[in-house]
Amino acid sequence: MAGNEKQKLKLLYLLKIFREKTDDDHVMSAADFCEELLKYGITAERKSIYKDIEVLKEFGLDIIYTASPKKGYFLGQREFEEPEIRLLCDAVQAAAFIPNNKKQELLSKIGSLTSDHQFGSIKKQVYIENRSKCENNQVFYNIDLIGKAIEQNKKIKLIYTRRVVSDSKENEYAEREFVVSPYAMIWNDDCYYLVGNYEKYDNLMHMRIDRMKKVAITDQPARHFSEVSEYKIAFDSADYASKHFNMFSGPTESVSLLCDNELVEAVTDRFGQNTTIIKSGENRFTARFDAAVTPGLVNWIVKFGGKIKVVSPAVLTEMVKERAQQILEVYNA
Repeated sequence: MAGNEKQKLKLLYLLKIFREKTDDDHVMSAADFCEELLKYGITAERKSIYKDIEVLKEFGLDIIYTASPKKGYFLGQREFEEPEIRLLCDAVQAAAFIPNNKKQELLSKIGSLTSDHQFGSIKKQVYIENRSKCENNQVFYNIDLIGKAIEQNKKIKLIYTRRVVSDSKENEYAEREFVVSPYAMIWNDDCYYLVGNYEKYDNLMHMRIDRMKKVAITDQPARHFSEVSEYKIAFDSADYASKHFNMFSGPTESVSLLCDNELVEAVTDRFGQNTTIIKSGENRFTARFDAAVTPGLVNWIVKFGGKIKVVSPAVLTEMVKERAQQILEVYNA
């Protein structure tokens, strides 16, 4: 590209420099900008930099001038603040369904939303496990296709894989084809699930998206969720996720638990701030909420040992007793 043609890109490169090289701890003078522009083959005078900065400010950029400790300019407010970038990085790292190579790509993209200096500091504090929890690089492609299928109200066809026990030292998997009406995608316990209806049954099922292969949108219209769930007008993902533990399907019932006072945070974190909390003596409280009575709920209760007692429903009481008996039998064998 000829020199005069490159000059047309001067403002764009100046914006790029502001975003990548400046923040409130790293300012640049007009001379610094001229030197940085030369790396892109663009010559500039300091006077022109001042005019360009005014244009960028008029465009809406929060460009700030400071005289201490060094005179210069920096980009102030951005689309994302540094704590927000840190939260996004932590969320990506915590997501078990994202392969490690994809995590690195995502972190780099998130890093472009702040300055190189700030992201360098954040990256030092972000830990990426050496051993990936997920090896399926089709995850993002699957998410995109499922999202389109939900929007278009179409069924999807897929191959679902499950790990099987075998004598081989190599990992072995069983594969099965499904045709599913998709309703929602929910992130639960660091895994990403599809909530939908398998065409052979009249209920909802959950499928790990990272276990899917060969996802394809079909021409068949999806079955309406009102035929297989309590939702009639819109599928309420937030409500559904709050009632179902570890993505086990099951009937929703009114649950009452007698808990030690020290568990009030754990209970409200798990069931939401709208959980009814009633004092029951000096050291205990009763928690009331609606939830699916499933193995996931039983597992959550059992992990607190004697600090939680099921008051109702009776079916949940029996499920917890049965689980406790199973554990006892293992150790008495």
